[in-house]
Amino acid sequence: MTCDQLNAVSDLLRNSPLDLGGDVEKMRRVFDEMLGSAPLPDDVRTRTIELGGVPAVEVRAGAAPPARTVLYFHGGAYAMGSAAASVGLVSEIARRAAATVLSVDYRLAPEHPFPAAVDDALTAYRALLDGGVPAGSVAVTGESAGGGLALALLLAIRDAGLPQPSSATVLSPWADLTQSGGTMSTRAEADPALTRRALQVRAADYLAGADPRTPLASPLHADLRGLPPLLIQAGAREILLDDALRLAARAARADIPVTLQTFPGAPHVFQGFAPLVEEAARALDHVAAFLNSHIHPEG
Repeated sequence: MTCDQLNAVSDLLRNSPLDLGGDVEKMRRVFDEMLGSAPLPDDVRTRTIELGGVPAVEVRAGAAPPARTVLYFHGGAYAMGSAAASVGLVSEIARRAAATVLSVDYRLAPEHPFPAAVDDALTAYRALLDGGVPAGSVAVTGESAGGGLALALLLAIRDAGLPQPSSATVLSPWADLTQSGGTMSTRAEADPALTRRALQVRAADYLAGADPRTPLASPLHADLRGLPPLLIQAGAREILLDDALRLAARAARADIPVTLQTFPGAPHVFQGFAPLVEEAARALDHVAAFLNSHIHPEG
C-alpha cells in the first residue's frame, strides 16, 4: 500500500503545472495554490506575527498546550513559497511534537538575493532569544531550500557566538547550490518534481553572482563543527538525495550527532502528504520523536 501511495504522489507531482524554473511570478501563484489547496484540520490555529520585524506565521495544532518552539523555513528554491502556504505540513509537525511552530516568511529572490534569507533567519532567531525563549527549548526545521536555510542559520548562529538551538531537522535539504551531487544525474529520470535546469535557474537568482560554494549559501561546503544534533530525511527518488547523503557524512566527520533517514520510492518532500501517505506520516513521527528527544521545554 505504501508503495502505491508514493507512486500516486509521484504521478501527481509529475503531472502538476509547477515548473520550478519557470516565470517566477506565475510559478509563485501555482506553488502557493498547490500547497494551500487541501483544507486544514479543525484543530489547526494560526496567527500572523513578527520576529524582529521579520513576518512569520505561528501555527499550533491539537489539544495539548505546546511546550516547545520550532522555527521553520519553507521550501520553494529561495524564490517562491510562503509561511501561509506551508501551514499544512507545519501543522502536522506542530501536532506530533506538541510544539508552537513559527514559520518564517524570509525574503525571496530574485528581488532579495543572498544573503537576505540568511539575515532574516538570524534576525528571527535573535528575536526569540531576546524575547526570553531559551535556546534549549527551540528546534530548527526546514524543507528543501528551507532545509538549506536552516543549516545556514546554524552556521550563522555559531559565527555570531549565539547559543545553538537544541537540534535541527532538514527534509530533502537543498544544501549544495553547485548541483554537483551524483544523483543529479542518476535520479533525473525518477524525480517527478525537480530538475537540474530548474535548480540552476533558481540558484542563479538567489546567488546573484555570489560563489555557489559560499558556506552560508551551500552549507554542504561549510565547516560543520559546533552544530547541534541533526536529523536528515530524503526520498530515494529525488535528485537531491546526494545532498542529504553527503551532508550526513560531513556532519559525522565534524563530530556532529547525525541521523540520516532515506525512504525508498519517496519523492522530494513527500512528508507534505502525511494525511494521505502512511510512509510520510511515519517520517513525521520520526521528526517529532527526534525533536522531543533533544528539546528542553524549560531551556
